[in-house]
Amino acid sequence: MANIGVPGLILILVLALIIFGPKKLPEIGKAFGETLKEFKRSTQGLTNDLLEDKDDKKSSK
Repeated sequence: MANIGVPGLILILVLALIIFGPKKLPEIGKAFGETLKEFKRSTQGLTNDLLEDKDDKKSSK
């Protein structure tokens, strides 16, 4: 995967501003942030479950 860099990020933000407009952009950002937070919470839960299963298998041997 290629590194976007600062110029690429600025270009993406300008295009998003043009496409969605200044009123919709904060709503989209908030929804994106909530989605990332939920994804992080889900992956953390999955990681914890896997570690617990691994510990259970070790202790049952």
